[in-house]
Amino acid sequence: MPHLFTPWQLDGLQLANRIVVAPMCQYSAVEGNATDWHLLHLGHLALSGAGLLVLEASAVSAQGRISPQDLGLYSDANEAALARVLQAVRAHSPIGVAIQLSHAGRKGSSRAPWDGGVQIPAGAPDGWQTVAPSAWPHAAGEDAPLALDQRGLAQVRDDFAAAARRAARLGFDGIELHAAHGYLLHQFLSPLANRREDAYGGSLDNRMRFPLEVFDAVRAAFPAGKPVWVRVSATDWVDGGWDPDSTLRFAQALQARGCAAVHVSTGGVSPAQKIPLGPGYQVPFAQRVKEVTGLPTIAVGMITEPQQAEAIVAQGQADAVALARAMLYDPRWPWHAAALLGAHVTAPRQYWRSQPREHKDLFQGAHFGQR
Repeated sequence: MPHLFTPWQLDGLQLANRIVVAPMCQYSAVEGNATDWHLLHLGHLALSGAGLLVLEASAVSAQGRISPQDLGLYSDANEAALARVLQAVRAHSPIGVAIQLSHAGRKGSSRAPWDGGVQIPAGAPDGWQTVAPSAWPHAAGEDAPLALDQRGLAQVRDDFAAAARRAARLGFDGIELHAAHGYLLHQFLSPLANRREDAYGGSLDNRMRFPLEVFDAVRAAFPAGKPVWVRVSATDWVDGGWDPDSTLRFAQALQARGCAAVHVSTGGVSPAQKIPLGPGYQVPFAQRVKEVTGLPTIAVGMITEPQQAEAIVAQGQADAVALARAMLYDPRWPWHAAALLGAHVTAPRQYWRSQPREHKDLFQGAHFGQR
């Protein structure tokens, strides 16, 4: 059995294999509510044969959205809309389903990427005032965010906890806490964005304080035995920014609090970043976290080929691999990987007849007659 297709235990969650569909923003919600697009998009990916599907960054408040079209989990309407989508997925797929909870911080109030991705001024009809650790904009020419005071910090913590309780009611199998890609929790971690002089800024311990408080609040609000893990940017790719050694300290602190895994990405907090792109360019960061802390890790970033993904897991560089763009391009990537590597994968009965003759044992339990 290829390592990529061996079962994986993530806290109390049993997964069929080590392929994760990474969270991918769709910018297609209405007032935070999932739409028919999400039903089609997630339903499609749920039939992929992957072990775990992680929903896109879902804002814990309206102010925490990246764009006006972001998915949210901060209202009863949001919860009801997601319930409809999740019910359809559960009815037709055994895939594990998690949700990524997020707050955009100073990167909020922005256009969708296909509309330029630029900041929407706070005074515009569809814009809002952003918040951050410090009153320091993400990019030159953008409006400065408001620095969160004690009351604001408490509200954000409460918003994350409330979203986690909604996720529990919906029956999600796990929560990924978004502390990467330059969004609010990453902004607290990085000295490039966090210029506070109180207990939440300055030293590494102080900069980790608020993200750890949020993790504690989410962990306490979600059922024991169901995993909560964190997505991190292992480096800002900017001198003087967040770095791999800081990531190890953060991972160790999370481990002590019951974090189930670390999903290791990079970058996003500064336009000055210089990222050396290449196949698997972020994998060494995941490997180091795994080796130093012993925490399970999920590797992501230009992992596109089945043999590449198999090698990452087989060599112990990470416990699982997450695919984003590659999965959008080929939503049946796990099927094709299983065929190439000589493994088996779950597929819906309605698709059993698509099994190639040369891979007649590809689909687990597939058998049918023909009239």
